[in-house]
Amino acid sequence: MSHLMSELSAYRIQKPYSQLQSAQILFASGKYDDSLGRSYYAMFTAARALLALRQLDSKKHSGVISLFNRHFVKTGIIGVAAGRDLGNARTKRESSDYGDYYLATKEEALDQLEAAQRFLPNHDRPRYPSATRASPRHHPVSSPFPLPATKA
Repeated sequence: MSHLMSELSAYRIQKPYSQLQSAQILFASGKYDDSLGRSYYAMFTAARALLALRQLDSKKHSGVISLFNRHFVKTGIIGVAAGRDLGNARTKRESSDYGDYYLATKEEALDQLEAAQRFLPNHDRPRYPSATRASPRHHPVSSPFPLPATKA
């Protein structure tokens, strides 16, 4: 693996945390359609970070998801649920962004937030603001994503 690809992956893995935080803020504000989009992009950007470690990328979302599934899910490096969550998140985001008369529900937005949190590394997870569930469903998994650098 080239040093540049490693740097690109490290750079890319920083952004999903900000996107997830934005999704949570949007969720708390009742902007469920927009929260779906940010949650999806947190997952998508994290997948691209992982692909960069293998010097892979695509200009299309479908290409990124296909490469992610081929090189990480089908090989058993990442669980099948992560690949399914990423694909489902894309579908929901596209429906929310482009579908006429589609309004995301609070439950859909919360499910997408949970999927994004499962997709990212388990440490330092931001918590859901004003979620209606007593306890969000967390499925602890070991994540292969590089951990973001912490500031001292």
